[in-house]
Amino acid sequence: MSINQRIVILRHNLKMTQKDFAQKIFISSSFQASIEIEKKKVLDRHIKLIVAAFGVNEAWLRTGEGEMFEKDVAPDYKIAETVEIFKQLNPFFQDFILNQLHKLLEYEKTVGKEVKQQPSEEKTGQDTS
Repeated sequence: MSINQRIVILRHNLKMTQKDFAQKIFISSSFQASIEIEKKKVLDRHIKLIVAAFGVNEAWLRTGEGEMFEKDVAPDYKIAETVEIFKQLNPFFQDFILNQLHKLLEYEKTVGKEVKQQPSEEKTGQDTS
């Protein structure tokens, strides 16, 4: 399997459109489409952007070896989205969110690593498409 094919698999796993995926790694959607149909070569800079943006295991992306995602790494796009939403909130709600995050972190420490990572629609019962 080629790196281009792994990018398609990754994008599908993330449930993203070509346009959304391309925006996260700062390329055009037409270039993304060309990568996926193997008309364009994946460059090192594309690999670095994908790894940083989505928390992807670089070895998996390059060779197919190992797990698709790095363990315990929040993709940059999640952090960026969280910050953007947070900045739009009233200071009262910002304080509330921070308090809840601290409580969630403490709860996670007491539960340990027993909580398995699940797709977000399974966690919330909501459809993310």
